[in-house]
Amino acid sequence: MAKLIVKDLTGAQVGEIDVADAVFAVPVREHLLWEVVRYQRAARRAGTHSTQTRAEVSITGKKLHKQKGTGGARHGSRRANIFRGGGQVFGPKPRNYAFHVNKKVMASALRTALTVRASKGDLIVIRDLQLEAVKTKTIAQALTTLGAPKALLVDAGDNKNLRLSTRNLAAASFLDVRGLNVYDILRFPKLLISETSLRAVEARLSGTKSDAPKEVA
Repeated sequence: MAKLIVKDLTGAQVGEIDVADAVFAVPVREHLLWEVVRYQRAARRAGTHSTQTRAEVSITGKKLHKQKGTGGARHGSRRANIFRGGGQVFGPKPRNYAFHVNKKVMASALRTALTVRASKGDLIVIRDLQLEAVKTKTIAQALTTLGAPKALLVDAGDNKNLRLSTRNLAAASFLDVRGLNVYDILRFPKLLISETSLRAVEARLSGTKSDAPKEVA
């Protein structure tokens, strides 16, 4: 069993916890990280780009000039792609960029991402991330003290004070533990997670039962 140090928001060490090697100390498989990040970014693409074909452009349909006698080519429509304002040939059309990734691959990639953060000391476990009030200054000072000004903070979605205190920070972000994913972990150099949320993630990825809420899409 691997061990992780538990701290509080003042940066003081308040204990240690044992975590499963099957989740936080797995062989690093970088190609899985690449595949899942590509999958997540593709799913977020709007795919709304569109160009007009010659059948869709709004230009006169009148023939340019006489068929013969002008010395010019026999063009029949100004909507052809070779003319200014004409239709686009093979231009982009609305499409869905999403593709499928196996659930086991997703879980393995998430274990790899957590292992990378834990092995480099960039996974910081906090005993309790509850705040008494909504105060951005409080969480900003805590992140500075912990040496993690740019960090992803993970806790239960009902931690309203933490969520609201974090939303105005340009370099940090709050994420519900149910939506923990590879892309957001890799976007930030530090990962701060509450002890209860860490146990929920560990139970989810190790296949053991937990009272934590189910993962949401």
